[in-house]
Amino acid sequence: MGILDGKSILVAGVTLDTSIGFHVARIAQAEGATVVVSNFGRAMSLTSRVIRKLDPVPALLEVDVTDPEHLTRLADDLGGHVGQLDGLVHSLAFANPKTALGGKFLTTPWEDVSTALHVSAYSFASLCMACQPVFGPNPSVVGLTFDATVAWPVYDWMGVSKAALESTSRYLARYLGPQGVRVNLVAAGPLQTLAKKAIGGAEEFDAIWDRQAPLGWDPTDIEPTARAVVALLSDWFPKTTGEMLHVDGGVHAMGA
Repeated sequence: MGILDGKSILVAGVTLDTSIGFHVARIAQAEGATVVVSNFGRAMSLTSRVIRKLDPVPALLEVDVTDPEHLTRLADDLGGHVGQLDGLVHSLAFANPKTALGGKFLTTPWEDVSTALHVSAYSFASLCMACQPVFGPNPSVVGLTFDATVAWPVYDWMGVSKAALESTSRYLARYLGPQGVRVNLVAAGPLQTLAKKAIGGAEEFDAIWDRQAPLGWDPTDIEPTARAVVALLSDWFPKTTGEMLHVDGGVHAMGA
């Protein structure tokens, strides 16, 4: 028996097999879950190809978290594939790499800041609310962050967006807790994902982790982060909510 036997999980934001979301979906299936994934627009074709590597191939829904119509119909779309939803994984973030990342913090226009905040933080709440009608008893919601309690080089407005995401998770924990919903985050170290490759100067993160991770850090190994997400989706953390679990080799706890 797996730790997710009988559970249905939506993993929102699967594009490539180097994404955290893909590996969460893979491990969740191995642990007994029925998995549904989502993406939108031109990325749908990439997702449809990459999920063929999963067995069984999960259902793919189009969900643009900035489109109210997509969110309104999401519960019905999920209902066509699962009886109820026991877990939701928010593996979504976006900031314009030309204006909002890479050291351009002081000159980023509001339009690009608002997009980053909408996709990377507000969508955590809006996606939760869209899924709420099909939540089963005691569902688990898990988001992904890059610890935003400090300022990182070149991360800029994505760092601000992740700080907003972290605050959003705590408020969701407060307001959804009475309904039995657990809301937590996994703060991963730098991984060789599509998102990281879009950040100019992101190699600075690798140097920091090479120097300061007491457990060491392999940026190509997504398994530890995905396992942490799956663990939080399970029933093994029945009274944990509003938490940010670090999977970063220990860097968050180190000084200089």
